[in-house]
Amino acid sequence: MLLLLFCCGSAANGFAQSRDVLCRDGAGEFEASYVSGVIARVGATRNLELASRACDASLAWSDQTLSVATGAPELDIDAFAVDLGLGAPVVAFQVKKSKAACCTEYQIYSLHAPPVLLRTITGGEFFSAEDSDLDGRIEIWTGDAAAVDGFDDLRLRDVDFAPPVILRFTKGKLLDASAEFQPYFDQKIADVRAKLAPQDLAAFKNSDGRLAIPAAVPAAATPSPLRNVKARVLEIVWAYLYSGRQEQAWRALSEMWPASDLERIRAAISGARAHGMLAQVEGTSVPVPPGRQIHAKIFDGTVTVSSTPGVTPKDAKPKQEITPPRAILMEREPPADVYEAELSRTESLLKLVIDSAGKVRSVEVMGTSQTVDEGLIKSTANWKFIPAFNAGEPVASQIFLGVSLKR
Repeated sequence: MLLLLFCCGSAANGFAQSRDVLCRDGAGEFEASYVSGVIARVGATRNLELASRACDASLAWSDQTLSVATGAPELDIDAFAVDLGLGAPVVAFQVKKSKAACCTEYQIYSLHAPPVLLRTITGGEFFSAEDSDLDGRIEIWTGDAAAVDGFDDLRLRDVDFAPPVILRFTKGKLLDASAEFQPYFDQKIADVRAKLAPQDLAAFKNSDGRLAIPAAVPAAATPSPLRNVKARVLEIVWAYLYSGRQEQAWRALSEMWPASDLERIRAAISGARAHGMLAQVEGTSVPVPPGRQIHAKIFDGTVTVSSTPGVTPKDAKPKQEITPPRAILMEREPPADVYEAELSRTESLLKLVIDSAGKVRSVEVMGTSQTVDEGLIKSTANWKFIPAFNAGEPVASQIFLGVSLKR
């Protein structure tokens, strides 16, 4: 499979940065059909057949059309023909209703005809359905942007990441599975602690904690050093709290926050979390006991199945074990320097493991070349596919993918 990969730019820094989406400001389009005859479309808003700088999404079947969103600055399909645990194959749209909005809506529609809106999840920053552990269970990863934006005079862009939230549907119920991924949160905490200089932390602990911004200061102004420390401390506390470790969260808060403001900020954190994304969940996911984990089968799409003379019956039609994945969105950042630009013009052969939600779990560069396009490898973390299918069911797969850059 040969893919022509287009360059794209990235916006702000940090967790809240602009992510790759199918349509932004009217640029970009995608269409996919399911076996039921339902077609999902994302593209520019049309006015008298002229494209505008906004995006529409719709579902069509037979001679009918259902509008998912119109006039949005950003629209995306995170997953298509995937089983999220809602009892039907679904398409999951991401809708950002205005440029000023902190958050994205995750709208999940069934792909049976007629399609039905099964669930809407609000308040997230960016959503990604993944089989993180390749155990056959799909999680929805996001960040609780609704709990952060405007919290204690902070803006979403002031933090490196919103509190991570990992959700999972089980028997149709939306559950919080974040506590099952504590090593992920621990890495986040370690990264943040490495950024905190002792003298800056001491200075913040001697402040009033609020660090209110004077009215005369523009909203777009660069945060002060103490406000940066405040954001980092909150990130650490949130990471403990959202991963199910309340005692460690409050201990870290008491160690790093001004004592005179401790009671107020603790109540504010608890209130924001309770009214954020977690207000939509219906329970907590139960982890699989050690030793009872299941590993999903990874179907091999790198082998072409053919007939064997004298063995295969004449009327048999050998075929691949799977229907290969189909790309939804594959982009990369522009090359960082001349060397990377030259490297990006050569074709790379990749071996990808793609999970049953259509996300890349691992990537390996094939061939004998001693040089590796690191920018390309990094980009695969954000690629999205319609997953492979076996016997009509989405499955994890391993495929070869030839990639080259087209300007």
